[in-house]
Amino acid sequence: MSRYLKLLPLLLLLIFAGCQNQPASPPKSDKPLVVTTIFPLYDFTRFLAADRMEVTLLLPPGVEPHHFEPRPTDMADIRRSALFIYTSSFMEPWAKRVIAGTDSTKTQILAAAKGVQLLKLAKHDGHHEHGLQHGDNAVDPHVWLDFENCIFMVKQITEKLCAIDPDGNQEYQKRAFELTAKLSDLDQRYQNRLANCKSRVVIHGGHNAFGYLGHRYNLKYHAAAGVSADIEPTPRRMAELVQLVKTNNSHAVFSEELLSPRIAEAIARETGAMVLKLHGAHNLAKDEFERGVTFFDLMDENLENLCTGLSCR
Repeated sequence: MSRYLKLLPLLLLLIFAGCQNQPASPPKSDKPLVVTTIFPLYDFTRFLAADRMEVTLLLPPGVEPHHFEPRPTDMADIRRSALFIYTSSFMEPWAKRVIAGTDSTKTQILAAAKGVQLLKLAKHDGHHEHGLQHGDNAVDPHVWLDFENCIFMVKQITEKLCAIDPDGNQEYQKRAFELTAKLSDLDQRYQNRLANCKSRVVIHGGHNAFGYLGHRYNLKYHAAAGVSADIEPTPRRMAELVQLVKTNNSHAVFSEELLSPRIAEAIARETGAMVLKLHGAHNLAKDEFERGVTFFDLMDENLENLCTGLSCR
């Protein structure tokens, strides 16, 4: 026993040193929690809230959002949050179920795209290729790819933040002004650089995500499938896209983030076009998230690729 007692000071010193080298557990934040569903909402909200609120992104990095279902831990986070922000019932059909289980006296809810004019989806092969809403009323939920819609959503988010934290009103309004100015500048750069292009036809070997961008900048947008990312294009649709590339002398076929580029590559092999990426900004890959990539970074990259693919002056 005496031998162990003699060693006790040394053991305590080693234990203490080991504890010193362990990262401390982060204290639980006492700031209001805001839970957002997709990356644009997260990126806008964290800019607006800065250090006054804890803002989280529900989607894990690299997860495709269209068929995402919240886990029990996600549900718990939403129910303890001060604010839950989602896009719409078309983009996040599971949100209604989550909202039904929240305490409205503790958690405010914002459907950020409520009030935005939604685009109707075009039909391929005589039918819509998306399961959220069938028939002639099927709509495109990717509203954030029209930057005027982003400005609208920033206003909606700012109003909610001010309601939750009135003391931060001036800070929120100041940041909203800055963010709106950045979005307006982004929109103007798109308008200017896409004004004079040899081609105005965007052939996309992915799901129907860029209809708002095409509509805003007078581009003829053609996607391989509907807005659901897991639906394969039909052989007839593939043949149509190959013919569109050849007819319009298109130099590029576009692929997208988080999904295999194999459809775009198959069209490119048939036509000799190059493959360029368009980022829908639904979510980030893990490395993008770790690098702190912003919505504006993604949209700037998209603009460069569009200008290359469409031969813009």
